[in-house]
Amino acid sequence: MRPEKEALVQEYLSRLGASPFVITINYQGLNVAEFTELRRRLAETESEVHVVKNTLFRRALKEAGLPDFGGQLRGQVACVTGRKDISAAARVVKDFQKEFKKLEFVVGCLDGELCDADMLQRLADLPPLDTLRGMLVGTIQAPAGKLVRLLNTPATQLVRVIQARVEKEQPAA
Repeated sequence: MRPEKEALVQEYLSRLGASPFVITINYQGLNVAEFTELRRRLAETESEVHVVKNTLFRRALKEAGLPDFGGQLRGQVACVTGRKDISAAARVVKDFQKEFKKLEFVVGCLDGELCDADMLQRLADLPPLDTLRGMLVGTIQAPAGKLVRLLNTPATQLVRVIQARVEKEQPAA
């Protein structure tokens, strides 16, 4: 393999190694200004998009030990990688797709598992990761809070009965 191609494979490998996810998109029809806008929006989610050469990208996927995207990598393909939240990056792509009508999900990979275009659409619909964490903590804490209130209720009722008795027996001033 020529040195230029080997350098590209190594570049793809470094991106794939630094990211817990990869989303491939077909960007056919986007002009430079629109692609730059997509890059800017993805940067806000700590993600980035890069145009890839399909055959070299397949080789990098294989060397990285990721699933083979097979014949799904055709045409003008770009790859989205990031450091954090796949749903945030997928949401940016989905919103961009709605706005410009020129972009489409191809296939992706999350933690070594293959994700088809439908799965990527569903990931884009998820709330942000911090919101999901808050929902999880709330779900975990809800039973404990109910238990505390349940255990506290008899004592509270007893205090109210005693207080009512004290107020009833006190002479009016």
